[in-house]
Amino acid sequence: MLRIGLIIAAAVLIVDQAAKFWVLEGLNFSPPGCREFHFRCGKIEISPIFDLTMLWNEGISFGLFRAGSEGARWALVALQGGIACLFGWWLMSARAPLTVLALSLVIGGALGNVLDRVRFGAVVDFLDFSGLGFPWVFNVADAAINVGAALLAIEFLILRREAKLRAEAAPAPGPAPKSDPAS
Repeated sequence: MLRIGLIIAAAVLIVDQAAKFWVLEGLNFSPPGCREFHFRCGKIEISPIFDLTMLWNEGISFGLFRAGSEGARWALVALQGGIACLFGWWLMSARAPLTVLALSLVIGGALGNVLDRVRFGAVVDFLDFSGLGFPWVFNVADAAINVGAALLAIEFLILRREAKLRAEAAPAPGPAPKSDPAS
């Protein structure tokens, strides 16, 4: 299961970095001054519910808790790197397919955002679903982290609870039948 988990994490990392490369290089969405002045760098209206809106995120997922200083930047690198390492350690012993998938998504997403922070000092965000009332702009890594976290929550809160209830409802094994010495 570890090999599958590492492949999934690597795939998330590759897709995330390829999408960010396309936004920065292919669409040239980060003109000079864009990051320094904290405004939306470029925008392409795709549909009434979805746009590509480039911005630099110095905070955590969905632009929350914007850091703004070098110390905070490196603290976020350490935090996300630590989470990826902790989940990687957990992945080594994971056996349930849902757990492996969830951990792999979080690891790949965390590493994708760590790479951005190390390379650029901020994370590249560009997926904009504000047409649906979702106020944050995010990226592939953020989506993977949140889906992975949701899958872990589903597993722990629902699936494990159901397994525990099934185990409690199963009849308890009775005493072993006595053998008849006369036979």
